[in-house]
Amino acid sequence: MSITTRFLGPDHLEVGAIGYGAMSFANPYGQNGEYDPDMMAREIIDRAAKLGVTMIDTADGYGASEEIVGRAIAGRRDEFVVATKFGIVSAPFGGAEARIDGSPAYARRQLERSLRRLGTDHIDLYYQHRVDPTVPIEDTVGAMAEFVTEGKVRHIGLSEAAPDTIRRAAAVHPITALQTEWSLWERGIEDEILPLTRELGIGIVPYSPLGRGALTGAITSRDDLKNEDHRSGMPWYSEENFDRNLSTVDIVRDIAADLGATPGQVALAWLLAKAPDVVPIPGTRRPAFFEENSLAADITLTEDHIAALEGITVTGDREHDTAVATQNWFNGVTPPR
Repeated sequence: MSITTRFLGPDHLEVGAIGYGAMSFANPYGQNGEYDPDMMAREIIDRAAKLGVTMIDTADGYGASEEIVGRAIAGRRDEFVVATKFGIVSAPFGGAEARIDGSPAYARRQLERSLRRLGTDHIDLYYQHRVDPTVPIEDTVGAMAEFVTEGKVRHIGLSEAAPDTIRRAAAVHPITALQTEWSLWERGIEDEILPLTRELGIGIVPYSPLGRGALTGAITSRDDLKNEDHRSGMPWYSEENFDRNLSTVDIVRDIAADLGATPGQVALAWLLAKAPDVVPIPGTRRPAFFEENSLAADITLTEDHIAALEGITVTGDREHDTAVATQNWFNGVTPPR
């Protein structure tokens, strides 16, 4: 079987309705030593080809993810829409200050490195991973447009960009997709950014569409988180917020039981119901969970289901104060001081 396809952006990039977020190979949740990344990647890519999951999303900042993806798709490159990103020079872990570089020279250097790591001569969808407020977006997107002219990039995207930045970028070159966090637990894009992308015809690629794992129903206690799992420090998962937030998953579980589905599939189906050009990219290292996520494309929610899901609210921000401040910098809201 093969899942349905969707089209992203004014240039109508065709992809499977569910993509795959390969940041999972970067070990975000503390699972070192539990798997062979190349073996898992090959199995996931095999299943992706059979299911019609065509968009594989990675980034130059995801550790060895690009190399792992490149090895997994070797010999079958044309079966997939490969998306990667540039711009984050160093990530903000442990309260450290992030460094972002959106200069044309840096973008070109990282493009060439990504092409080598992925073992390909072109990238289908190339994102600026975070906006650099010290470089005009017109300069960054202008350089990315040159990559398109050269045939090294097919389509351009932005990630976590503010509304004014998106509009200015689209005036330079068509923007195929905006990648941003969007889930039943994180709905911040819906007031300003979503209407703008509708106006400009830009597709949405939600990352962390399962609420950093909470919406799968697999997490039942803070004790389920490993010591090195960064979610332990997130306000959503804090001792004062966790139980209340986790209770919202009961709503998702009830709907899943009604449909004969899993909670994660319901959360993904809700996103798919928001607009025809929304393509979530859940990530997992387990092939069985990958297939489960992919089959969410076949689930249809009723109006009553959607109304119940729309009523879900959570307490606390998705990140701690330092990360939120850094995120604002990423978004071009507050220039670095």
